[in-house]
Amino acid sequence: MTPPRLPGRAPRLLVSGAIAAILAAGVGASCESTPTRIPPPQVPNGNPQQGAQEIQRFGCGACHVIPGIRGATGKVGPPLTDFSERGFIAGELPNNGDNLVRWIMDPKGVEPGTAMPDLGVTDQQASDIAAYLFTLR
Repeated sequence: MTPPRLPGRAPRLLVSGAIAAILAAGVGASCESTPTRIPPPQVPNGNPQQGAQEIQRFGCGACHVIPGIRGATGKVGPPLTDFSERGFIAGELPNNGDNLVRWIMDPKGVEPGTAMPDLGVTDQQASDIAAYLFTLR
């Protein structure tokens, strides 16, 4: 005989399995944490943790909403949520690692009329920033 179930209560095994799956996926971490997938396949020489620090240092959040970056709530540029799932960068370039690094380093070279400033980002800094953005799903 099975014990009676209370309405709206899931069996413990299912609940603890769901919690384990969430924690394994990294969802249990705080919103301000940096993804640990190093490196994302689109940017094999990039470091997402370093990229998050560079995004903070260059002040990218003044213009963009960027998940996981404290204070990144800007409304000037597009939000960078789900960035890795986008088809194009600035409506000009197919969204891949090389093109994103190019865009970050020389936005006006890609789109002369863009409001995105040239921040003097080095190749490695751009790779790290791109690696972070490609973790956003």
